[in-house]
Amino acid sequence: MDADANLPPIPLPLFALSLLYGGMTCIAGVLGSKQVALGPLAVEAGILPFLLLVAISSSVARLYGKATADRLVRFGFVPLVTAILLTWFVIQLPTDPGMYEPAKAAFPIVLGQGVRLMIAGIIAYGVSMTLNVLIFSRLARAGSITVVAGAVAAMVSQIIDTLIFITVSFYGERPIGNLILGQALAKVVLSLVLVPLLIALLVAVAKRMEPRVS
Repeated sequence: MDADANLPPIPLPLFALSLLYGGMTCIAGVLGSKQVALGPLAVEAGILPFLLLVAISSSVARLYGKATADRLVRFGFVPLVTAILLTWFVIQLPTDPGMYEPAKAAFPIVLGQGVRLMIAGIIAYGVSMTLNVLIFSRLARAGSITVVAGAVAAMVSQIIDTLIFITVSFYGERPIGNLILGQALAKVVLSLVLVPLLIALLVAVAKRMEPRVS
């Protein structure tokens, strides 16, 4: 007897969104090593995959409920922590002497993170993403339009994410007030511009993949 026959089927859109979510938790830390200029805004590039995480979790909450979205956030710790540990392990391994010289020096600089940064990233992820799902779900139950609920939840969660990450990472080492204000402003603007569009797109694609999804 096929063991899979006794397992409940996983909706195809949920499966696809979960794969994308796991990938974004890993790449966010890598892209975060670059600062980008978006018009007058200066922000670390990791915010782009992180906003995708926000949009995906809100979309999952919209399509499959808060409990499923909360479970997705919790499982997101697995690829996040695994990626951090594997990156640290690879940096500790001896480097091949024949490795391309600029890349040899750049690799640990770009991908290496201090312990405080690692801890800050894990805490900020858990708190902000859980808060995003909570706010989105409550606003949605109160009758808010999906994209409006997503924008509000994203803005609040990104402000909290910035407060936690920068405080844990840099408090006591450098002034953090202006850094928090600048990053929070950039993330709020990007949340307003990108997250509603991403949620609308992801929900539409999910419904196209499985028309039974409400």
